[in-house]
Amino acid sequence: MKSIKEINITNKRVFIRVDLNVPMDDQQNIIDDTRIRAVLSTLRYALDNQAKLIIASHMGRPKGRKSPELSLKPIAKRLGRLLEKDVKMANDCIGPDVKSLISAMKTGDIVLLENLRFHRKEQKNNDEFAKELASLCDVYVNNAFAVSHRVNASVVAITKYAPVSVAGFLLQKEIGYFSKIMANPQRPLVTIIGGAKVSDKLMALDNMLDHVDKFIIGGAMANTFLKSKGYNVGKSKIEEDLVGAARSIMEKAAKRKIKFYLPIDAVVARRFDPKAQTKIVPIQEIPESWMAMDIGPATSLLFSEVLHNAKTVIWNGPMGVFEIDSFSRGTIAMVHSVANCYALTVVGGGDTDVAIHKEMANDRITYVSTGGGAFLTMLEGKTLPAVAALEDSEKKYDNL
Repeated sequence: MKSIKEINITNKRVFIRVDLNVPMDDQQNIIDDTRIRAVLSTLRYALDNQAKLIIASHMGRPKGRKSPELSLKPIAKRLGRLLEKDVKMANDCIGPDVKSLISAMKTGDIVLLENLRFHRKEQKNNDEFAKELASLCDVYVNNAFAVSHRVNASVVAITKYAPVSVAGFLLQKEIGYFSKIMANPQRPLVTIIGGAKVSDKLMALDNMLDHVDKFIIGGAMANTFLKSKGYNVGKSKIEEDLVGAARSIMEKAAKRKIKFYLPIDAVVARRFDPKAQTKIVPIQEIPESWMAMDIGPATSLLFSEVLHNAKTVIWNGPMGVFEIDSFSRGTIAMVHSVANCYALTVVGGGDTDVAIHKEMANDRITYVSTGGGAFLTMLEGKTLPAVAALEDSEKKYDNL
């Protein structure tokens, strides 16, 4: 991939695809602007080099319909404040009005296009839609790591039609960190995998067997592994059809002498409810009508000890039902264990990121990824479709 730094962008229309899909409340107030701040260095670089800056993003899942509550107008205001410049808001991302607005731009101007997903063609990777987006610019920049695992028009098809396609600083940084921890990590390398479903993480687990020294498994997915070892986990959420796959993962790990750690105690309740009665029990003593909702304190201590000599740590997925306060303690304990260990630490995944920011521990983590699905796709050992598109476009230019 070619970087934005490697080309001349002075006085050119530079289209930067970013991910500004940030959480907002019912009044469209931004709750967390981490993703906005993450792309500022690329935007400022473009402005410092006298570009005409066109910014594009999606917001939520409008399913091809214009939804006022998913407009990027609040983002334009926050961007303007952070960049200390006026950000003009387009009424759409394609069409004659948008073209007119772009053609009137002067050096240093900033235009934020409206939500890309107001058009169904975006998520269908439609060539016609991509061609219209590409017609707005002289240079296309992908700086949206968090959606680079998706085959969408604004990150994949657009590279076929833009005059030049390059990577922004955030995309390069994300991939650079991942290459560092996977290609030649300092060891021991410990991978922590949590979340609800083994099915979501199975390919990642299988691929990571070629890289890691230790596995830590938490979240509801741990129940399927415990079931495969013969434990009775009560009414805990398990994936019956993947019990065999879980057993196979552990057998492969044992053959490769990879240490594999599962919860030894759990916070249990009868139902998913903040008001539900809870108790802490050893894994062997989960009552028949109760469910494991979080790892217990003994497990938190064990996992902390596992991290004691780690040199590299990768973490994806919470240790319990993190959105309910009484089931969030295990994830919070893991945040502090990861933050306090003497290792290169890389964390990715929606709830995991939320936990780190909630505990104000992000400055003690080496790198907090902006991507959940993209992070997981890279754990699976796959090339991101948007990265492959940039690489293909580079070959196209080399052959001209």
